[in-house]
Amino acid sequence: MSQTTPALAARPRGTSGSPPGGSEFTPLLRAVKGQGLLERRHGWYARVIALNALTLAAVGTGIVLAGNSWWTLLLAPVLAVVCARTAFIGHDAGHAQIAGDKAVGRLIGLVHANLLLGMSFSWWNRKHNRHHANPNHIDKDPDVAADVLVFTGEQAKVRTGFRRWLTRHQAWLFFPLTLLEGIALKIHGFRDLRRQSPRERSVEALLLIGHVVGYAALLLTAMSPGKALVFAVLHQALFGLHLGLSFAPNHKGMEMPDPDGVSWGHLRRQVLTSRNVRGGAVTDWFLGGLNYQIEHHLFPSMPRPHLRLARPLVRAHCRELGIPYAETGLVDSYRQALGHMHEVGEPLRAG
Repeated sequence: MSQTTPALAARPRGTSGSPPGGSEFTPLLRAVKGQGLLERRHGWYARVIALNALTLAAVGTGIVLAGNSWWTLLLAPVLAVVCARTAFIGHDAGHAQIAGDKAVGRLIGLVHANLLLGMSFSWWNRKHNRHHANPNHIDKDPDVAADVLVFTGEQAKVRTGFRRWLTRHQAWLFFPLTLLEGIALKIHGFRDLRRQSPRERSVEALLLIGHVVGYAALLLTAMSPGKALVFAVLHQALFGLHLGLSFAPNHKGMEMPDPDGVSWGHLRRQVLTSRNVRGGAVTDWFLGGLNYQIEHHLFPSMPRPHLRLARPLVRAHCRELGIPYAETGLVDSYRQALGHMHEVGEPLRAG
């Protein structure tokens, strides 16, 4: 199975390493700093956090007022969307985009991840930082480790039993599987408590348990147990789907570095493994700024509203160096990602 996209296949020869004159990234970093794009946007984030909190409160109030009615289920999709906004805030806090003070960033992350979503901020941040350091690296990026899904032919050929069946059909099953992601994130968080230090564990566990108790109390106070269960299933499934829709376009189907090959510098390591999604304000809102995946990976601490401003600088710099800059529409990004997973499973279907 080829792991190289058509755009990458067209890359000029001799461009796989850094130039002898120094880092390819330094001039771009200098230009970005010169335009103030790494400066934090405290006011912008304060408004986003406040609006998100008010919206969550409004939805919770709506659940209580609607009460024990099947009409209350109409609020489950709304809550799923708001929870995705909450996850995006936690994501930005983990990257120090919101606050320069590490303690403040952790507090924001703990509130939005552990307390409001029931997922461990420490677990996610640790895993996500490993991904950022080596995106799509089969030995170092936990996001492409063989698990429910696989991303290379080498991973696919050793699958057996039920996992082999999953791999054969993984492109078709990808979005249905994301319906379980909301619950999976909570399970991973509780499991990770064993790894954490006693002090960290006490804080994270208290907030995780607080989320479960508060969530259950809200639903069971407003609805009968049966309706509450249906609401929870619908809400968590749509929340997981939303996260899947947001993360699927970012790296799947992009180049995967050869562990035994030439080591790439920061610029190529982040650009060649990432894909941007074109769109306007609606796309930016729906994907939480992750549609500027290339810029986000190059500058993880860059505030979300600055990513679109950095895009022209990054594109021009990549063009000057002859480095492919992958960008496509939202629907085509899903087609490319699913197409890659379909290709990985092809040998198993043929056999």
